[in-house]
Amino acid sequence: MGVTLDQATVSGVSSGGYMALQLQLAQARLFAQGAAAVAGGPPGCAEGSMFKALGPCLGRSAIDTPQLVQQARERAAAGQTDPVEALARSRIYLFSGAKDAVVQSSTSAAAQAFYAALAPEAALQWERGVPAGHGWVVAQPGEAADCERMQAPHLRPCGFDLAGALLQHLLGPLQAPGAGAAEGELLRFDQRALSPPGAELGDTGLLFVPAACRSGSGKDSACRVHVALHGCQMNLAHVGEAFARGSGLNEWAAANRIVVLYPQTGPKAVNACWDWWGYTGAGYLQREAPQMAAIAAMLRRLGETATAR
Repeated sequence: MGVTLDQATVSGVSSGGYMALQLQLAQARLFAQGAAAVAGGPPGCAEGSMFKALGPCLGRSAIDTPQLVQQARERAAAGQTDPVEALARSRIYLFSGAKDAVVQSSTSAAAQAFYAALAPEAALQWERGVPAGHGWVVAQPGEAADCERMQAPHLRPCGFDLAGALLQHLLGPLQAPGAGAAEGELLRFDQRALSPPGAELGDTGLLFVPAACRSGSGKDSACRVHVALHGCQMNLAHVGEAFARGSGLNEWAAANRIVVLYPQTGPKAVNACWDWWGYTGAGYLQREAPQMAAIAAMLRRLGETATAR
């Protein structure tokens, strides 16, 4: 399998949306190309507090964005994250459902303000016109109630191709998927050897490999990588492979030579969420935080596999 980590991108929904942006900030050199957050907000919003996570970070009260920007700069200056300058020309995609009753649109507005202050040259797009409830939106049309209703597996049929919109913003114009199933394989891999103590990840992760990436070799033919982070109660234990198979990302990936990595939280992760408020420890926003380090290790393993071949 030919893979390049150049232009690696990351997206996520809900807790995964928060995690996607804080991962991009902490690992700025790795994810300089861009990140997307669906129902997520600015990195560091919770400041290690569950009270703030459930309050301002969900839109219940104002978020102090200038303070978050200052804290991000301080972490970078202390060497706890990559330099913020690496994000200067990143591409950022934000999505907030117009009917989302869990995470208010003000949270995405705070994320927009965060990047405008921290990376003013970043190309930012904010989609907020889809009448969707909380969750990941898919291209299949559905009744208005289904687009709004919050229920597992949290894939909202709203007739909006979120996967295509965010990937094309992050990576530029892409070939539209053909009709039918994505040409490729959804594989399972062992996350245990790549997860440091305290990461609270599951034993198994998922990886979509397009058929065109199976036989590729050499940098010129290498496939790009996108990391997709599920939301709370959307991991393998709760919804099986529903998010990995139904998000729409694989169809776009298959048509454009993109490998999609779906890391999975484990049974000890609070509510199966990614850690965006500090349940893995006080250093959860730092580059070497357990979940950050685990995902970076997964990407490095992909790169090493490609080099070995």
